[in-house]
Amino acid sequence: MKYAVVTGASKGLGASIAERVLQEQFGLITISRNENPALKQLAQENGLFYKHVTCDLTNRMETEQAFSAVTEIIFSSTENEVLLVNNAGVVEPIDRVGSLDHEAIEISLQLNVAAPMFATNLFLQKANGTKLTVVNVTSGAAERPVQGWSVYCSTKAALNMFTKTVAVEQDHSDNATIIGYSPGIMDTDMQGVIRSSTEHAFQEVNKFIAYKENGMLRSTKIVADALIDLLLTEEIENGKIYSVNNLLK
Repeated sequence: MKYAVVTGASKGLGASIAERVLQEQFGLITISRNENPALKQLAQENGLFYKHVTCDLTNRMETEQAFSAVTEIIFSSTENEVLLVNNAGVVEPIDRVGSLDHEAIEISLQLNVAAPMFATNLFLQKANGTKLTVVNVTSGAAERPVQGWSVYCSTKAALNMFTKTVAVEQDHSDNATIIGYSPGIMDTDMQGVIRSSTEHAFQEVNKFIAYKENGMLRSTKIVADALIDLLLTEEIENGKIYSVNNLLK
């Protein structure tokens, strides 16, 4: 059986990825604080396996318990194929260093870095011959410094390096593949958070406001489809950081 495990699937890109994998006949497990009822209904209408695990991924103990429970399901047989999409993330705190909230830094590190690291580590530990593909949703901010985004840039850069390092370790594995996926600018709640920043905290805020006003934000469906099309139709390169901008050329 094919399973997809998607974090942060209650809305945005995670919801669009989850919807698409259901259309591709994957069983679906979502991990987030809130459930998306439309995904449950879609799975039921198509007779597909579905489970939602309520979890605050900024809480280490909840994260460990949630993913441990999921592994009991998906690795019950080596005949299964598993797709893990570490999608959940946060752009906050947005501010200059010297004005950052310490608790917000810890939340970002846990959600953007520690949670996907833990999930990947546990899945590789439990896979035991099961075909496993891991997708870490990253950002172009991982590749360049952005004023006001020191924490976000740093966490996504760390996630990219983690992805590449795991790939080196799995280089001779026929069963495990890990990639990064940079989704570009999308019409999501995260963009709303960015647009609500002050110019002092984030110098590029007016540029992001213009993206919305000029209709330059892609739909999450387009971005999700580009990812799943890649996974289903191409031979993906272990450790590569794929960009939606290149996939949609």
